[in-house]
Formats: sequence, C-alpha cells, structure tokens
Amino acid sequence: MEQVRIRFNRPSVVGNELAYVAKTMTSGHLSGDGHYTKLCHELLCELLGVPKVLLTTSCTHALEMAAMLLDIGPGDEVIVPSFTFVSTVNAFVIRGARPVFIDIRPDTLNLDERLLERLVTPRTKAIVPVHYAGVACEMDVINSIAAAHNISVVEDNAHGLFGLYRNKFLGTLGTFGTQSFHETKNFQCGEGGALLINDNRFAERAEIIREKGTNRAKFFRGQVDKYSWIDVGSSYLPSEILAAVLYGQLEMRQLIQQARKNIWQHYYDGLQEWAAEMGVTLPIVPHDRVQPYHMFYMLMPSLETRQALIEHLRDNGILAVYHYLPLHLSEMGIKYGGLPGDCPVTESVSDRLIRLPMYFDLSEQEQHEVINCTRAFSTKRRVPSLVSNVVESVHS
Repeated sequence: MEQVRIRFNRPSVVGNELAYVAKTMTSGHLSGDGHYTKLCHELLCELLGVPKVLLTTSCTHALEMAAMLLDIGPGDEVIVPSFTFVSTVNAFVIRGARPVFIDIRPDTLNLDERLLERLVTPRTKAIVPVHYAGVACEMDVINSIAAAHNISVVEDNAHGLFGLYRNKFLGTLGTFGTQSFHETKNFQCGEGGALLINDNRFAERAEIIREKGTNRAKFFRGQVDKYSWIDVGSSYLPSEILAAVLYGQLEMRQLIQQARKNIWQHYYDGLQEWAAEMGVTLPIVPHDRVQPYHMFYMLMPSLETRQALIEHLRDNGILAVYHYLPLHLSEMGIKYGGLPGDCPVTESVSDRLIRLPMYFDLSEQEQHEVINCTRAFSTKRRVPSLVSNVVESVHS
C-alpha cells in the first residue's frame, strides 16, 4: 500500500485566523464569551436572521442544551434517523429519553418524512431531522406533523450551515438548530459548535444552561449585582482562542463556499459518465434546495465494490472513507429495540456509501488524481476484496 498523499480532510487557514489568535493571546481574555465570541454571535445572527446564537464547545453540546431546554427526561421519546452520528441520539439518551429510529429516503439520505406520522406517540417530545451533506430535509412536512402533535423540532445542522430550504436557512426552521465547527466542517475551529435559538422564549434559559446553570451572563450585563446557581447546566463555552479561529473562517465564508462548490461540481462533472456506466449513484439535490457543498459522496452497487474502491484509492495514495453505521444495529441501538430490517434503506446505504477527499485547499491537480483513479476502477471487472475498517475515524 502506498503512503497516503491525498488525505480525506485537511484543516485550512484561509484568512486572519492566526492574527486573531495572536491578538487574543495578548488580550488578557482567553476564556469564553470574549471579543471574538461576541463577533461570531453577532455575525451569525445577522446572516441567518435568528434571534439568538450561542457558541458551544461542540455540536454535541448544542444538542445537549436543546434537550435540557425542552426538559427531555425519562419516559419521553425522540425520533431520530438511524443514519447519523451518535451525538444526535446521545444528547437525548443521557437525559433518559428513548430513541425511536426512523429510516432515510433513498434520494437525499435524509429522514423519510413519509414514515414519520406512524412513529409519533403521546410520548414523542422531539423530532430531530439531520440535513445530510447539507441538503435539507422535507421541513414543511416535518414541521406540519410536529405542530399537529405539539412536538418540538431540533435541526441537527452539523453539515449544513448556509444551506437553504425554499430560500430559508437550515437551522432556522425548527425550535432550535445546532451547528458544528469541527475540523471536518466547512467552517472550522478544531472543535466547536453553536445553538441557534429560533424561539425567543428559550433565550434567557439557554444562557443560564450554557453558564453552568448560573445567571452569570446577566451579571456581566449589569442586570443583577451577583450571580448564583438557579438551574441545571454545564460548561458549554468555547475558549476565546477557538472563537478567534472561527471568526477568521466566517469572514472568508464566500471564498470558502465558492472553493467547495467548484470542487463538488468538478467531482460531479468528472464522474457522472463513469457512474452511469458502473451503476454508481451520485448525490441528489432537489431543485428547491441550495446545498453548502459539505461533502461529495457516491453510492456503490454493493458493500464489496465500496470496500474494493476504498482499497483501490488507498493503494494509489488517496484516502476515501465510508460514513455512518446504522445506529439501530449498534450495541446501544439493539438495547433500545433495534433489529435488522427496521431501517432497510439505512442498512443498504451504510454499506455502499463512500466519501471522496473534500477540503478548501484541495488542489486542482490532486482532484484530477482522485477523479482519474476513481474512473480507472471498474465494478464489472475488479475482484472485490474487503479491507479493514481503519480508514479514518468517522465524524458527523
């Protein structure tokens, strides 16, 4: 096997990230809610048109905050897709809720809204749509069902910042939206996230939960003369260093998005003919959605051809990876009643999906190598061989 020359992901410095970090290091304020945190809050609120945004240490923690704000607890049920990262379900399970796994659509790989109504019970407290690859779920149908049953919607928008559904930003369509700024995302600061609060009734309590259950934010605004413990909470503030990196990335959002769009489109154009010949499915983006070009994936005809292509690319120094394993068939999923066949589309897609290298400064020459190497692979004549599942750790 040749040494990896083209990685699956590579974090990039695009603008003033390092300068802002240096300024922060000499500012005397390295903990959360400093200058750059406030700039991020203001920018995201302005761009997305939401009442309140709070940076968090991860998308996982943003989801946990949403669960606390909804008072999720034992006896409650939360409907989540089986095809997602474990954080989507963990945030609610740790509060005592029971996950109800729903299958995905075979086209967008999003929660299949046609199956939703039959899974709703009097115990259903929340529905958590995941906008896979930043392509929106069918939010009008999901929100309609949720409203009819007085259920909250929490958008897991880890993939989809600045994606659009019928001209509305993803993350702004539910009660809450959650974002990720992990190093694999379009905008990154290593580890980080944000909670979008679309219902102002939750704004004040969200500040309290984020500040370890105290009204410290009010104290710093001069609204109270001292702060104390008044609610449940935890430490969800990212450091000012991470916020400085993130602000530098968000400032360059147009450049980042255009680069990713170019890379995505180059993959699509370069592989479309090969895919049709080989029985490979490329991503589907409905006409009423705008994607943020988070990832480029393909659905191979079988598990064997998927694994063989991963091995073929790796033998040529290119790292491509699979994605989620079905949560309902995991050890924990089975404890909650998951069985083979419960989510057949998820089970099939999980076996067949491969993601190609995708990051801001992937060069034109590197992408040509990936495309040419992929086109040299034939599902018809190559003898399939399974490779070990050590290609790369999988993040949401």
